[in-house]
Amino acid sequence: MKLSELKSLLAEYSERHFRIRLPEGDAIPLSFHVTEIGHVHKTFLDCGGTRRETQTCQLQIWVGEDYDHRIETGKMAGILKKSKAVLIDDNVPVEIEYEDQVISQYTIIDHELTDEAVILQLAHKHTECLAQELCGLPTISRLPAIDGKGKNSCGTSGCC
Repeated sequence: MKLSELKSLLAEYSERHFRIRLPEGDAIPLSFHVTEIGHVHKTFLDCGGTRRETQTCQLQIWVGEDYDHRIETGKMAGILKKSKAVLIDDNVPVEIEYEDQVISQYTIIDHELTDEAVILQLAHKHTECLAQELCGLPTISRLPAIDGKGKNSCGTSGCC
């Protein structure tokens, strides 16, 4: 979901609760806080040597001891409005950073509307080879990083 879509959704349903559902279906506890809103700009080289850049809006979610805390969509819209100086581009995707045993980053793949809430549906982020044609990788969805013999599994080109 892009930041502009999230802002529109929150503005349209400003009186509802704001909820977040993890990929496995569990909800982030109702007493969560949005502790950071950031503009993340990443410049990197892929394993084929191509320079790439990505930009995202990252919302850091934290659950503390404040069990009575609830965030409404209108309040979340206000939080995003305050961050306008940092979030200069509304066309960037929004990601959620959340710690449940380990810190994980999620994408927002969908939303659900109920009479009481706007619920964001999260999905796991995945790594992938961005230079598969150079690495000679077969086109399958996931490869292990290391084969059973300790060799790199990026093919014979040595790009990884």
